[in-house]
Amino acid sequence: MKSILIKTLSVGIVFSAVSIAPETEAKAQSWSGKASYYSGRGRTASGGRIGVRTAAHRSLPFGTRVVVTNLSNGRSTVVTINDRGPFVRGRIIDVSHGAAGDLGMRGRGVAPVRISTL
Repeated sequence: MKSILIKTLSVGIVFSAVSIAPETEAKAQSWSGKASYYSGRGRTASGGRIGVRTAAHRSLPFGTRVVVTNLSNGRSTVVTINDRGPFVRGRIIDVSHGAAGDLGMRGRGVAPVRISTL
């Protein structure tokens, strides 16, 4: 009877010693495509307002910060995703008017960009 009890306890110790690895941080992702810009005063899909350096993306979670780099001139800015869009084929992000100024794309309205999550 004692030997059964000892085996049961040792199995319990083995299972209690197993630890779960901590979650790894999300790796930065990047995409290339076209960006456009917008301005306005209304509410965004997140319930916030269009800010100086905010942007719309189809699927990134609200609050995600991304670096947007204009591939035509090398200028970059950091924006926070707080809206959904763009809804035009081939475009991957809509940036706010202020971010468009940082990127030097206001004159053309659309620019080739690379976006990378922080």
